[in-house]
Amino acid sequence: MNILIIGEQAHYRESLLKFGDSHQYSVVGEHRDAEKFLESHDLVLDFIIDEEPTKFEIYVDNTATALLNTCKISLGELAFMTGDSLRSRIFGFNGLPTFINRPVLEVSLWRPDDETVLKKICAALNTEFLVVDDRVGLVTPRVVSMIINEAYYTVMEGTATRGDIDMAMKLGTNYPYGPFEWCQRIGIKHIYELLEALYEDTKDERYKICPMLKKEYLRQ
Repeated sequence: MNILIIGEQAHYRESLLKFGDSHQYSVVGEHRDAEKFLESHDLVLDFIIDEEPTKFEIYVDNTATALLNTCKISLGELAFMTGDSLRSRIFGFNGLPTFINRPVLEVSLWRPDDETVLKKICAALNTEFLVVDDRVGLVTPRVVSMIINEAYYTVMEGTATRGDIDMAMKLGTNYPYGPFEWCQRIGIKHIYELLEALYEDTKDERYKICPMLKKEYLRQ
């Protein structure tokens, strides 16, 4: 497949690890540079649409097939901006750092009839996939960000150290990383903005950002 990546070199490297080197990859850093290449590629992996949701308009007047990083904004919210004029086939996916190179690709649908197209895409990419609800945070990012937030509360209250929490989570739950290791790998900016979007969407107290986490985010 000819794959266009909208994002950074780190996104390309993670995609290469996940999907292999049998595909042809192109990388652009901004949506304005990507627009003219959309229809000349079989698939677009847009890792930064959550940072620039107004740029979603580039998908309106073409027939591109795109996987959009919808961890912080749903497909519904993006498509709402364009009304009924959307021609591209769009899917949401979990595109936060460290998440794409996993055995199962976590995706959401805008049009239920597009699941047949999704099956063909994932077969070409040689990856299993799981369709989840089109909601902010999808499933795995929602759970992981909540765990990280709770870990910050635990440290702030003086119950345990960061090292103790990381060790306990890895040994007790067999997680690949502890909460603070995961936060560092994903990036505190992404965790803060994801929690902010989740709280706005759900008003669930579990996503109310810990003051210590907010302080570290603001310092960075």
